[in-house]
Amino acid sequence: MKFISILMGSKSDYEIMKHCVDTFEKFNVKYELIISSAHRSPQRTRNYVKEAEEKGAIVFIAAAGMAAHLAGTITAVTTKPVIGVPMKGGAMDGMDAMLSTVQMPAGMPVGTVALGKNGAINAAYLSMQILAISDAELAIKLKEDRIVQSKKVENDSKDIEVIL
Repeated sequence: MKFISILMGSKSDYEIMKHCVDTFEKFNVKYELIISSAHRSPQRTRNYVKEAEEKGAIVFIAAAGMAAHLAGTITAVTTKPVIGVPMKGGAMDGMDAMLSTVQMPAGMPVGTVALGKNGAINAAYLSMQILAISDAELAIKLKEDRIVQSKKVENDSKDIEVIL
């Protein structure tokens, strides 16, 4: 069974990562969701990643704030794609998490998306695009979703547009 794994550094991240979950549910994509910390439960994190790979995890999404080492910890133990979602908060309001997530050493990539809600949603979309490489049905759903998004922009414009 192929699925996407979501790890969060703490329970407080769920309010934002719920948007990622909602996106997967909208597309009927299987996922797992756990809380595991790079610093407070490093062995749990490593063990979970290995177990998830054995069960069929294709992509890992890591949401963490402040030092935001969760994505790097996951990348250190898997060759599967890892997408980091930096979380707002702390003294730098998420900029520290953004920099920690994006600044990985060569050979240890973490795809990094935006802070907060948009990042959570984009992590879901990016992981589904990876999954859709080998899932034609999901690829079609994603293309249909793009058409819906495009039509929404056109309809929103019609409500207010002024064209001479």
